[in-house]
This record gives sequence, C-alpha cells and structure tokens, in this order.
Amino acid sequence: MAQLMDWYGKLPSRRVDLVGDYAGQELFIVEGDGLLLRCFDDPALDFANGFQLLHATYAVEQFLQNMVQRKCVFHIVFFDIHQDLCIPRGTPQALWAQYLLARAIIIRHLSVHLSTSHQSIKIHNFTSPQDPAFQQYLISSGAYFVMTHDGAHAVPLDNDVRITKDETQDIEFVRKMESRRRLIFRTTIFRLIDLGYNIALIDGLEWLDTKIMTQVVEGTRKSKTVPFLDDALFTPKAITEYTSQQSPELACEVSEVEAQSVLQAALGDHEVTERVLLTLVTLHSILKSNRSDPQMVLALLIQMMLISDTGLASRRFELPTLDKGKENQLNEFLETFAQTSRRVVQELFWKDLCDDNSLQCDIVDFIDSRLFINIWVKLESVPLDQVLSPQLQSKLEAFSKILSTSLSTSRQVPSSSSSTPDAFVDKAAIPSTQPNTTILPFSHAVFDQHMKPISITVRPSREPSGKSAKVFREVTHWHNAKKRLDPKAGQTLSERDKARAMRRNQFHMAEMISYAASLTGVTGGSLDPELITVSEDTKAAKDPERAKENRIPTKQQKGQASSKGTSSKKSIIAANVAAKEGKAADSAIGSWEKVRLALDAERLQSRYRKTKTYLRDLKDEKKEILEAEVTFYMLCTLLKVYRILSKSTDGQGTHQIDGVTALLFSTMRDIPNARGLTKTIVDNVKSITKALKLPEPGLPSADSGRKLTFDPDLHLGELKSIGMSSHEFQLLHYGPYMDRNLDSAPDSRVKSFNPDGWQRKVLDELDAERSIFVVAPTSAGKTFISFYAMERVLRRNDDSVLVYVAPTKALVNQIGAEIQARFKKQYKYAGRSVWAIHTRDYRINNPAGCQILVTVPHILQIMLLSSSNAKSWSKKIRCIIFDEIHCIGQAEDGVVWEQLLLLAPCPIIALSATVGNPDQFNSWLTSTQRSSGFDLTMITHQHRYSDLRKFIYSPPKKFVFNGLPERSFATLGLDGLEGLAFVHPVASLVNKSRGMPQDLSLEARDCLMLWKTMCRHQTSEFPVDKGLDPSRLPQVIRKVDIIEWEKNLKGLLKAWMQQDSSPFDKVVEELSKPIEDIKRPENYMSQEVDDPATTDAMSIESDDLYQSTLPLLCKLQQRDALPAILFNYDRAKCEGICKAIMEQLKNAEAVYKETSSAWKAKVRGYEQYLKDKKKQNPTKAAVAKKKGKLNDDEGTSKADRMQDAASSEANPYENFNPDAAVTGFHFANVAKATKEELAAIHRELTWRGLQPWLMESLTRGIGVHHAGMNRKYRQAVEMLFRKGFLRVVIATGTLALGINMPCATVVFSGDSVFLTALNFRQAAGRAGRRGFDLLGNVVFQNITTAKVCRLLSSRLPDLTGHFPVTTTLVLRLFMLLYESGDSKFAVDAINSLLSQPRLYLDGPAFKDQVLHHLRFSIEYLRRHDLLSANGVPLNFAGLTSHLYYTENSSFALNALIKEGYFHELCADIDTAESRVLRDLMVVMAHLFGRRPCRHSDQEYIEEIVKTSPSVVFLPQLPGSASRILQQHNKQTLQIFSTYVQTFVEQHIHDADHTLPLTGLSIGSNADSKDHASDSDISFLKPLAPTKIRSPFVALSGHGDDDFKSIPDLCHTVRNGVFLEENVIPHLDVYPDEVATPLNAYLYDFYMHGDIDALERANGVRKSDVWFLLNDFSLVLATVQTSLANFMKIPDSGSGDMEDLIGGGDEGNNKDEDQFAAIDSGYGSATSSVQGDSPAVSTLPNRPAGGKKKKVEESWEEEADKDIEAEEWDDGESEDDEGPQTRAELEQGFLRIYRAVSKLKVEFDTKFRAMFA
Repeated sequence: MAQLMDWYGKLPSRRVDLVGDYAGQELFIVEGDGLLLRCFDDPALDFANGFQLLHATYAVEQFLQNMVQRKCVFHIVFFDIHQDLCIPRGTPQALWAQYLLARAIIIRHLSVHLSTSHQSIKIHNFTSPQDPAFQQYLISSGAYFVMTHDGAHAVPLDNDVRITKDETQDIEFVRKMESRRRLIFRTTIFRLIDLGYNIALIDGLEWLDTKIMTQVVEGTRKSKTVPFLDDALFTPKAITEYTSQQSPELACEVSEVEAQSVLQAALGDHEVTERVLLTLVTLHSILKSNRSDPQMVLALLIQMMLISDTGLASRRFELPTLDKGKENQLNEFLETFAQTSRRVVQELFWKDLCDDNSLQCDIVDFIDSRLFINIWVKLESVPLDQVLSPQLQSKLEAFSKILSTSLSTSRQVPSSSSSTPDAFVDKAAIPSTQPNTTILPFSHAVFDQHMKPISITVRPSREPSGKSAKVFREVTHWHNAKKRLDPKAGQTLSERDKARAMRRNQFHMAEMISYAASLTGVTGGSLDPELITVSEDTKAAKDPERAKENRIPTKQQKGQASSKGTSSKKSIIAANVAAKEGKAADSAIGSWEKVRLALDAERLQSRYRKTKTYLRDLKDEKKEILEAEVTFYMLCTLLKVYRILSKSTDGQGTHQIDGVTALLFSTMRDIPNARGLTKTIVDNVKSITKALKLPEPGLPSADSGRKLTFDPDLHLGELKSIGMSSHEFQLLHYGPYMDRNLDSAPDSRVKSFNPDGWQRKVLDELDAERSIFVVAPTSAGKTFISFYAMERVLRRNDDSVLVYVAPTKALVNQIGAEIQARFKKQYKYAGRSVWAIHTRDYRINNPAGCQILVTVPHILQIMLLSSSNAKSWSKKIRCIIFDEIHCIGQAEDGVVWEQLLLLAPCPIIALSATVGNPDQFNSWLTSTQRSSGFDLTMITHQHRYSDLRKFIYSPPKKFVFNGLPERSFATLGLDGLEGLAFVHPVASLVNKSRGMPQDLSLEARDCLMLWKTMCRHQTSEFPVDKGLDPSRLPQVIRKVDIIEWEKNLKGLLKAWMQQDSSPFDKVVEELSKPIEDIKRPENYMSQEVDDPATTDAMSIESDDLYQSTLPLLCKLQQRDALPAILFNYDRAKCEGICKAIMEQLKNAEAVYKETSSAWKAKVRGYEQYLKDKKKQNPTKAAVAKKKGKLNDDEGTSKADRMQDAASSEANPYENFNPDAAVTGFHFANVAKATKEELAAIHRELTWRGLQPWLMESLTRGIGVHHAGMNRKYRQAVEMLFRKGFLRVVIATGTLALGINMPCATVVFSGDSVFLTALNFRQAAGRAGRRGFDLLGNVVFQNITTAKVCRLLSSRLPDLTGHFPVTTTLVLRLFMLLYESGDSKFAVDAINSLLSQPRLYLDGPAFKDQVLHHLRFSIEYLRRHDLLSANGVPLNFAGLTSHLYYTENSSFALNALIKEGYFHELCADIDTAESRVLRDLMVVMAHLFGRRPCRHSDQEYIEEIVKTSPSVVFLPQLPGSASRILQQHNKQTLQIFSTYVQTFVEQHIHDADHTLPLTGLSIGSNADSKDHASDSDISFLKPLAPTKIRSPFVALSGHGDDDFKSIPDLCHTVRNGVFLEENVIPHLDVYPDEVATPLNAYLYDFYMHGDIDALERANGVRKSDVWFLLNDFSLVLATVQTSLANFMKIPDSGSGDMEDLIGGGDEGNNKDEDQFAAIDSGYGSATSSVQGDSPAVSTLPNRPAGGKKKKVEESWEEEADKDIEAEEWDDGESEDDEGPQTRAELEQGFLRIYRAVSKLKVEFDTKFRAMFA
C-alpha cells in the first residue's frame, strides 16, 4: 500500500475549469460511490438521527443538475466492490445499513427516471473495475476521463475534532477504514490511468459561476504489471466478507413469491407505488420473522400514508429526545428495516416486478425518519382515532390485513403507571423566524428608475458598528470629501527624466518598426505605410446600399464614357509613350535573358525556385512584358523534372512525380491570366496538356507576339500521361492547388485582393455602422476586417477612437506593429498619434491621444470606468473590436469580457474562429447591443483557405542522426513517409453518439476516398446516389465544387451514421486502417551513408518526447514541411525538448567534425586562407586598423571596393566560420537574416541575461515560446520565425491565440489536459496560413489514437458566461458617476447595462433577480461604509474597487481596515518590524492568491510537508482578524438572506416540491380533494414551513433562520432563486468556515524563497511560480498606492492605477529602461514615466528619520489646510469620536502604509533575486 500511496502522491495535478478548459462536450464517467461520498458527507444532511433519504437524494440530484446546467456530458458507473466507500468517515457501524440502503435506492431511482428526464445520462453497474463488461464499456462509450474520489479528506484524521473528541469512536477502526477506502479508490485510479484515462477529483470540486473547478490528475500509461497491487483484496467475495465482518446481518429473507403475494393483496383497493410496495414487503418480512415492535410497524405505516398526503413543506420536524433504551431500540429496528429493504431492492426480481406492474418509482421518499420518530413518540400519548381521519384509519386497517397482523387504530393512551414520561421530551412547534435585517435608505436618480420594481421596507435607523467603525468614519470626514489625489496632475519631469522618457518611447517604437517589418514581409529599408487623410468621400455610408457604390465599375459601365476623339497633340504624346515603352520592353527582355542564362546553369529544382522568386520580385511594369514567358519557363523546367521522375522506379520517386504533376497543372492554369501571353506559349501549353492527358486550362487566343528567348525543349514524344482520369488526378493530387475563389469580386474598398461574398457583406455592415459578430476559421481572411474598420475611423476625423481588444500581450504587440506598418497620418496638434499600446506592463504612445488603442480587456475596463475619461476620451470611441471573443468563456478573465460587451458605448466587432454555440451567443449579443441602441449582424464562414492534413507519428526503434536530410521537391503533405500514418477525418468518427461536428472538413482527396469506400460498402437498403459520382464534377474542378460535393457526401454519411444497420461502421473501419496498422519503424537514418554499420544508433523510447522529436523533424525536413511549431502545454517540457534537440545536434556535429575528412580539409583550407590573406596586404590592413572602423573604405576607389567584393564572393572561405553550426546540423535558414540583425538580437538578449543555451538554440534555428519567457526573447522568436530564419519553435498554447506565425506543419508533442477540442483547433489553425502554404500538416506525436480521434470529432464547447453585475462593478459604477459629476457617458453606460433583458450569458438569472441582487449589493456597500445613502463612494471605496480583479478578497481587506485590525497589527512596525511583516504576510496570503490545498493524507503530511522548508498549509489567521472576517461574513449572510426573502415574497408563488434533476414531484397530491390535508399531521406539531430554504433540505430540520454560512445559503436555497456564491462578498475562514486549508505558497516563498520546495511540497509548478508571485506583488502595489492616494502622501510615487504592475513586470521594465539608457548613452533609467509602476522601493533608501518625518508633517499640514471644507453629511448617524485623536489615526494609517511598503520591498527583492 505504501508504494501505491507513494505513486499517487507523485502524480501531477492541475486545477482547471472542467468544462471550459478540459471536457468541453466530451462524455466522461462519474464514479458513483465517489459521487455519493461527496454528497453524503454534507454536514447539513441528517442521516445519523433522522435518516433523511429524500434530502440525500436531493443532494445527489442537485450536484448532478449543477453539472448538467454547465453543459457536462456524463454517465454514472457504480461498482459492487465500492459499495461501502460511500459511507462518510466516522459513521457508526449501526448506521452503515442506512447509507447502503440510500445507495441502492438512489441507483434504482436514477436508473428509472433519468431514462425519461435526461436520456443522455446512463447509469451502469459493474462488479469491479476489472470486470470485462466494464472494460468493454470503456471502449464502446468512448469516455474521455473519469471523475472519482481519491479517498482523501479535507481534514486529516488526527485533526478532525468531530471524531477525535467523540468518545464513542474507535479511532483505530476509523483509521483502518480510511486506509481501506484510499487503497480501493487509488487502486481504481491506478488501473484507469494505466488504461490511458486522466482522473478528475470529485473531492475539492467547486462551482464558480458557470464553471466547475477541480483538480485533474495526470498519469502515464504503463503496460507492465505493478507488483504492489494485490487483486485478491478487491474481489467481490473479499468485499462481501469484509462488510459482513464489520456489520452484523439483520436483514430478513424476502422471496419473490412473498413480494408477489403482498402486491396482489395491495392492488385491490389501493393506489400502489413502488414506495408503498417496498414498505409493505419489508414490514411483512420483518413481522414474519418476529423481529419487530408492532408500535414501530404502526408508526411506519402511518408515515407511509402521511408522506403521500402531506405537502413537502409541512414535513419539517425537530427530533424528540430519547432515553438510551429507546434510542437503542430505534437504531436496531432501523438497521433491520434498512438491511431488509435494501435486500429487496437489490433482488433481481424487484425491477421486473415493478416494471411489469407499471408501478410509479417513488422510493426516494421511502422513509422520513424524523416523521417516523415523531409518530412513534406521539403514539405513546395520543389516540389514533383522535388524529387520523376516518379515511386514513380505513387505509391503515386495510394495510394491517395485508401484513396479516392486527394493528389497533383506537388504542387508549397508556396509563401513568405503565408510561415512561421521562423517555420523551416533547417540544412545542417552533415557528421559523425570517431574517430581520434592516434595509438602509438609498436613493440615486440614475439607479432609482431601474429599481422601481423592487419593493422593500427601508428603515432610516442604523446601529453603530462599534469602536473601530468610529475610526473609519473619522477618516472619512477628514479625507474623503477632499478631491482625490490626481496622479496625473503635478507630475513635472526634469530634463533628464524627459530625455529618458523620450528615449524609452523611441526604443519601443524602434522595436515596433522592426517587428512590423517581419509581419509585413518587408526586409530592409524603411517601411512605407499608407498616408491617411480625412475625406468626406471615404466616410461611412449609413446604408448598405450606398456601400455598393464603392464597388469597382464593370467594363460596360466604363465604356459608357465616350470621347470625341483625340487631338494631334495627344497622338504625338501617345507615340512618344509607345516608343519609350518599346525601349523599356527591349531592356526588360535583355535583362531577363541574362538572368535566364544564369538560371540555365542551376539544378532543375533550384532553377524552378529561383525563377519563382525572380517572378515574384519583378516590378509590375516588367511583369506586363515578361510574366507569361517567365511562367512558361517555369513550366518547362517542371516538365524536365517530370520526365526524369517518370523514369524513376523507386517508391519515393513515384510519390514525388504526383506532386510535380500537380504543380505542372497549377502552373499551366496560371498562364491564361499571365500578362504578355503569346501564341507560341498558348500552342505549347495546349500540346503539353494533350500529351499528359490533362484538362485544357482555359487558354485564350493570343496574338503572335514576340518569339521566346529560349528553346522550350519539350520532347513531347517522351512524356508519359498521368495514368489516370483527369478527375481522379485532380481529386487525388491537385486539391491544394485548386482555385479557391468563393464568389469573390473586385471591390474598391479592398486593394490587395478580391474579397469573397461574406467579406463584402462584412464591409457593408461596417459602412452602415452596425455591430458585427464574425465566425470564420483561421486563414479564412478575418484580419482585413479590423484594418478596414481602423482606416474608416482614421479617415473620419482626427478625434474618433477605435479600441482593439486582444486577449494576450503578445497579440497586442503584433497588432500594434501591423498598424505601424499600415497607416500613417499627419495631425495639426502635437501629442496625437495614429495608435498606442496600453497594457499593465508598458505603454507606447499616449493612449488618450491616439485614434487606435490596442489593449487588453482589463485596461479597457479601467479606462471606461475612469472618471477622468468619462467627459473626454470615452465619448470619442466609435468602435471596439473584440478579437478572439471566445475568451469570454475563460474562468479567470471571462467576466471582464462580458462586462465590456455590456458597457460598450458604440458598435462592436466580435471576431472568433472557435465558438461552439454561435447562434446562442449571437442571440445574447444581439439583445445586449439592441439595448445599447445598435443593431448586430452575425456573419459566418465555414471554410479554411488551405486544407489541413493530419498524421499520427510513430518514432523508430533506433535512430541515427548524421545530418539533416535533403529536401524533396514539389511534394505536399507527409504521405508515404515511414512512421507517419494519414488520419482520414471520417476515421475519427468512432463514437457515433457524438455525431459529426459541423467543422469536420474534407479536402478533395478525402472526399474521393470516402466516396470510393462508401461505394464498396453500399447495400440495397443504403445505396450511394449516382449523383455523387465524381465524374459529374466539372472538367476543371474548383474548391467551390468540392465544397458542394463534400456537403452531399457528409449528408449521406450522417444518414448512415444514425442507422445501426447501415454500413457506416464498415466505412469507418476501412478508413481507419492506416492508423490501426501503423507500426514503429525498426531503424531510421537521417542521411544515407555507404557503411551504416559504422554508425552508432540511439534507441528511442516511444513515449520520450526528448528522444523522438529530432527524428520527426528530420522527416519534416525530408518532405520540405518546415517551418513547424511544436505545441506542448507544459512550459518546462517546451524548454526540455529544445535542450534535447540542441544536445543531439551538437553531439552529432562533434562526431562529424572528428570523423569527416571533408570537414578537416575545409578547416585546413581556411587556416591557409587566413595566412595568405595576412601576407597579401599587410599595409592595407595596417591602414585600416589605424583609421578605424568608420573609415575602412576611405582612400579606396569604387572600382577597388567592387573588385574586393567580387573576390570575396568568389572565395569560399570569406564567410566561413569554423565555430558556427555546420550546415546539416542546424535548422536555421541563414539567408533569411543578416549577420547584423542576429548580432543586434544577440547583444540585446545577452544584456538581458538570457540563458546561453537559448541564444545558441536561436543560432541553430530553434526557438521556445511561452508566457514565462522574456518578452524581448519572445518577440525575437516571433520575428525570426516570420522571416524564415527560425524553422522550429516549441511553444505552449499561448502562441495559438491569433499570433501571426504561419508554418507548414503543426506538431502536437505529447498529451495534456489542456489539449482540448478548442485548443486543438486554435493551434492547428497555425498550419497552412493563407498566402503562405497550399496545405497545412498536423502531426500528433505521443498522443493515443483514441485522443486523436476525439480531438478531430469533438465539437467545440459552448460559450458560457459569468454573473456580470458583481458588487465591485456596482461600486466602480458609483465611483464613475460621482467623480464624473453624473456625466452623460456614465449615465448612458449604467442605463444601458441595467436595461439589458439578458444580462447573464447562459445563466439562469433573469432581470428581476439581477435587480434584486443589485439592490442588495448596494445594501452591502452601505453597511460596510463604502457608499453613502445618496450613492457617494466613501472611505476605501477606491482601494476596494482598484482591487476588482481580486473580488472577493478586496472586501475582506476593507473589513479588516474598517474594523481597525491593521492599525493594531502595524502599531509596532518601527520596533518589531520582522514580526509585524511576518504576521502581515500571513494575513495577506489568506486574503489574496488563495489556492486550496489538494486533500492530503496523513502520510503525505509526515513525509513531505514536515520535511520541507515549506509549511504548505497556511497558518491560521490571527484570532482578531479571524473574528472580524467571520463577523463580516455573518453580516453579509444576513444581507443576502434578506435578498432571498424579499425576492421570494415578490416573485415566487409556486411550491418547491420537485427534485432538481429528474423533476419528480414529491407530496404534490396533498391538495387533492381525495386525500387528507396537511392538518392530519398537526398533532405532530411540525415546524413552520421554510420560505427561502429548500423544503428538501428542511427535512433535516433546518429553517430559514439557521443558515450557517453563505455557501450554506447558496447551496440550500429554494428552487427559483438565483444565488451565485462566487459573487457574494465573503471569504471563508479556515478552519472555522471551511475545512480545506489554504496553500501557503506565498507565505512559504516569503520565508524561504525556494522554488524547488514550492514545487515539491506546495505542488506549484515551476512554470507557474513567476505569474503567481507577480500577481501578488501587483496586489501589494495596488494597496500601497491606494493608501498613498487616500492619505495624499507627497513623494510617494503614487500614480494611475492602470499603471500599476507586479514586481516581476517592474523588474523587466527596469531592465528595458536600463538597456534603452545604455544604448542611448544615458544613465540608469529609473524614473516613473508612463508604463512604470510607482516608486515603491524608495522607503529602504530614505535616510533614517529626516525624510520620513517630513512626509508625516506635510501630510498633517495638508489635512489642516482643508479641514473646514471637509465637513459634509453622508446621511449616517454620528458617533462620538472615541479615545483616538486625529493625530493617532494619522499615525496609524502611516504605519499601515509603511508596513505594506516594506513588505512589498522585501517580497519584490526576493522575487527578483530568484528570477535574476
């Protein structure tokens, strides 16, 4: 067991959004007993005393319903051997039977009712995980992963006071049971991981908005047997024996005959349901065995009848107190009853008996022990004939006869002599008290109109909140009425600082220009962006019809303008022009002849490539003359290659000839459109097509024209035909070259290409100033939309603003660079610019002075909610572009996207390639835009420009690398390469239940293969329509023809897919053969050598990415399929793969240098060259040395310099460097980057401290790209990759989000929980980008075939939203209103937001609930002194709102400040600094960056935690802080309990009596006239029905006045009320309010700074550490700056909140400043210019005493100046000031400020040192 636990403890895990980040729409399995354990362990569930079966069922259904609401697709699987694992820890053995009965009944209930309510949720039962039936089920279901429990507990056993302080508990027995539970669960986990399944842990799972957050445990599949697993422990027999030893067998025997007899007796006069029958059969069996108390049987029968006839809400009871004897008697009866009824339910005959007789399955309400016990107690004192109606008494008598016993219904009350009055304590009915929170008055003109529907009682009184609140109010009056410190005002920079700031901006601009050059393909020279001028003619047309005027006129329209003739002068001019053109033509032809002569000397493949480059770079005026001839020259070259290959006999030549033939035909089809076409060329092309038997490419007639400058040398008689039909050839080999125009047409609005129809529609909508939502795949052509919108705004005027919102900083940089490359504009006034970039890290240009702002969502939100922008900048916004809009579904930042869409003050452009539910999202987006006054149009396009071809890679068993192989010519795709198996898209449809995804795309040859396969397997019942025969396609096939054919083929395939008897499975099976038959090659040698035996081969482990990647890259090089991006979602592995490739290249290179005679000869020649060069001209060398570098050419003639250059080029050693990477041992394309460019990059990166291996990898053409890398390095990788210098990049998924890095191949290197359907499509879209590649390759490396099929066949996940009107947003809106003076922009934004009919994307909330939620969010702000009665922000509203990204932590911080905790904590900062900072760090780590610990075992704590420098489990909050936060939570609970109460009273009038998932009604027939009313149970004195708590939960005795916590309120509120725990301001306090401890990673880092310990003990991945620490540093910076602004501390360095950054980002920025300063000759750049964080590090450098004292005095003086102006009334009652003076309070806040500042300095110092 120790080995198993050790194995499990080392498994890596990730906390993910289960649906959005992982599962998507994929089917997964929920292990049933783990589910039940999670639900049964609910402390609110009364099983120990009241056996509330219905409440337990409700808990299970509520959990499952939460998953269904969040779009989960799952089955539930139960294992017989797991049956007792659902029993919570510490449960007395006497109660085990009740849990096992509940398990059996819930399984039965779900099996019956889910078949009708949720048919997709299947319930399965197997004996064990080793059951062959389960193994087969796993295969057939295609489940993605398994959700289960791991047996761990949030609280280690030794710390669980519920058990350790319970004297009745046998601790050792509990410990043994815990060990057994963990052993069985983890054995199951091991076996599932061994089968290739990941595990999602159900323990620790949380619901956050529409997200499900949980730990996903990743493992590696191992085929070998594990010795530490003993199968004998897990057989059904062993489990049964174990269970019987622990729990005595009390069940009575029940036969099928007996059950049939009872049923027949009951059917006569009664309405029999499964619940009634089970009760009667169980009691019949118990009575027959004489093991019952008749009084208890009577009570159970009465309970059975009352349950049917009583409303659910009326069944809330207190438990009577029993003496020990009665308690034992009750427990024994219930155990017997539970065991017997469980045996009945599990009998094989039971299901058939109930189904055959059509009995309603209502057994979840089989027993209500609270009701039963109360009846049993009352039978001692109340005659039945006085409380039961005659009808019920009659029923009772009838049931007694069925049970063959006599149960008197008119017993007398026992006499006093025989009664035992002390045995029962009868409690009177206790009315439930509703929350009685006073609602504070509030009124604001803007909000009042929206909250009119809300009717609440407002009382103007307010109770004082204590002494500490006085402190807070005093500060309110001293400071809040002052005008807030404006960080932008009064900042004067010295000349030196101005120079630094200018230099920094210039530095960033130079970076952008260089970056733009790589984006736009400009190599060298200055950029030439378009000059934009403001013009009325180019302003937007309000009507799409007017937009059509922009279309280019047709030839007929042009011809309508006639001229009356030309003058003689014009004729002369025309003749002169013609003469000049003739000379130009002669010159062009002469130049071409010289080039052609040089090309004739090249090898054929090189000749073709160089000719193609020549034609591409030819100027337009020369293309008019030469284009046709040069293209024909390329055709002739290809024809010669074709002739040679057609004579080849090897397989590779056969494959290559297909590619050359396709390229030949493509070149032929270019000729008809080429300029300068002659009759000679036309005739020759016709002859070629005829010889090859290819279709005629539509050649026009042509004039005789001039003669060719070369002999075509066609040798047509030697040409072999293509050997197949024209149609088959085109479909098999020509698909990537097909004409891809889709109803494209010229449009004057687009200069660079002819837009397709859907693109023109987009332009029309933009011209009409309507919002658009565009869904189109990567490479479809979405990019130009954004730039067209930008150009419209620039041409409109000089003031309009467009905002471009991108999800990542990398994409922000790219877009900024593209704008720089595309547009320029002249402005009248200084300070204006075309564009600006604004992120937290840095700014380029002035965001408020630009017309195109490129930013990230958080920054735009800050700017829109900034009061300083409300009256100026915000009003100028004309359009907002949301790129990658699907990011709204992210768990972390999605809510910000959602809020921006709701607050947008202008039309929007939403772009995405990956939206799973576009219609639903469009519906929501349309309603939000309409509420803002804008129309929205959705435009979709489904087709990629270039197709993707997928392959699975199987590495060789042995590999020899002796240099990169030669590239093949004219081959597309990776077909035919050993170890690479083609994946037909239809082969992925192995799971028919998933259906066919809408974006399953088939290229031309896929369609042909599918058609042929379907024809082979068609039947008379399922024929293939003759209309699908490809021979019916046009003679020259276009992409549009393939799209139509594909549509029809897929339609037929879908029809087959839905019929089990169709040949669908056979079709899939045949198309799957390539991937099923793939085998690992025995050997692979990258280059063929004469004697392979002399070369050592390296053994390759198939699952080792470090070993298998270089062989794969060699394959890609061989097929000319580089550049490639390799995606791995682990940052450390990205770097590891790069290092491994580097080592293999270097080692092989070293061997080559040692063994190659050619290399040694070249080195000797080079050394001799250096000696000869030194001897030849020592004088010139001396002169050059004397004059220096700048004067090297001085004194030499131009002819001398030309001669030197010519000799240098001729000399092979001139550019030889023996220390550089040898050709064949690097991937770099050295021709794509100059030495100067590389040297500059090397210098910049070396100065920034880049690790040498990363720099060396760049020189070998390999880069790494992930968010943890230095920004400049990432930028260099992007630029060098786009230039073509880098040809291999290993990256995480962040590179897939819109970054323009086109590549030929995408490789998915290794599996990951983050490799989902969404991320797959994002990343795969990088391959085959439009304009770069005709075909994209996608390769799966070390990923199972099942996962590959899942990725290809899975549909995209639906976008889900968040509750957007958070309390922080409400506060920020009030700040916007107040500080902008109720500006029009602010008022319009709020009116737009609150007028939305559907605020919550995909959420259950409707408008009334949102408004109620809003009103009580305001109430919360009022009660916590953040908002006045008339909506004025108070006190630390600024600090709280600026920490919006930490909600709800910011409100907890405010509570601690408000109640004076930080004053007390920081009082000794000057005398006990170390202790104060340590305690402050503990408190801050409890508030911010909270990460719950994964449930841990005691062994883990002993072995890992206690031996680590980390404490791992965050120490508890100091007592006073804990009490304050718990009191804060109680106040919040009161507020939102009142919210629920008022909402229920006003809007909910229906009873809550249906189970949440199955919809089964409980007790709903109680109102029928034929049944008894609730008055029949009045003799039991039930508690008053609940109004806000679910009546299902109330069955366990809970009322409306005993909510324990906010989670308790949210999880147990009645149906119909929206209450999202995540948006209620509270923070659970450990261990009083939450059992799971927090991870102490922040505190541990502060104490020891050991990254290895954080990874090993705290479980934080190294790749995540920097980001987590940087986030916390940002929090400290925000708190520090807010305090400085609040107290108006001079020289604090405080600035704009949007400028604040974390310590890691700040360190990077300082490095950038210093580099810019060094580069410019300035000193160290440390000024806080734009983009910098506040000068937080000034405190440690201040002289002791002097400077600090001056700060304090100046602050006090400032307060004295404005004291009179600060007295205003917020409508609150005044309290006495108390004992604290103003000076004491000032000192207290200053101490807090100093403490936070010192903590930030210490934290950031360690942070930067760690990552130096």
